[in-house]
Amino acid sequence: MAERIQKVLANAGLGSRRKIEQQIKDGLITINGKPAELGQQITAKDRISINNRPIRLHLEKEKTCKVMGYYKPAGEVCTRKDEKGRPTVFENIPRVRNGRWINIGRLDLNTTGLLLFTNDGELANQLMHPSNQVEREYAVRTLGRATPEQLQALRDGVELEDGLAKFTDIVDSGGEGVNHWYHVVIMEGRNREVRRLWESQGLAVSRLIRTRYGPYIMPRRKRPGQHWRLEEDDIEVLQQAVKPLPPEK
Repeated sequence: MAERIQKVLANAGLGSRRKIEQQIKDGLITINGKPAELGQQITAKDRISINNRPIRLHLEKEKTCKVMGYYKPAGEVCTRKDEKGRPTVFENIPRVRNGRWINIGRLDLNTTGLLLFTNDGELANQLMHPSNQVEREYAVRTLGRATPEQLQALRDGVELEDGLAKFTDIVDSGGEGVNHWYHVVIMEGRNREVRRLWESQGLAVSRLIRTRYGPYIMPRRKRPGQHWRLEEDDIEVLQQAVKPLPPEK
């Protein structure tokens, strides 16, 4: 069965649709030795290369959606390779057969907690796409306690350098001394957004842990560096939490 090249390559974890479309425009992707075109239909018989590197696809095989959870420790980056030689999250998770893991969102170097991976590029795109308004929940430890006015500002929205940002929910979780804990919910995945929001109020974040992505809550018994497979019921809940993205034009 023929499918559009952007969808096939995105589902295979070879990049977002936007990135693949740009690679096609730049002439970096070929089909049977000829430059690919946007929206071009491909089948399992076609020979595809990206940057002169042959790509093996499994279009004819029914692919079962798999999702894996990982408790990311501090000090790991969310890329497959790092120019600075830092450890990556992909070094500590098992490989998946007939495909590769795609990380659903990212966590910065010093942020720990729940990171989800899937072999289904479409599901990854749906869970990350801003239009689906998928919640991310974090436990945050700040140096100092926020005033009611600061908390209200974080709920109403703060203008950051890349646009307006806000928490849709903030729960005061208490603390001792200069350290204070909050649980916050945000519906975006911009770079360091949670930290930058607190910093906008003059409060430094000393610890940040993602505890939930969408409807999936990280099990309490997990420890940094552990990985686990999600059960079918958990995967179905994730799939039902998002709507399909519109087809490419």
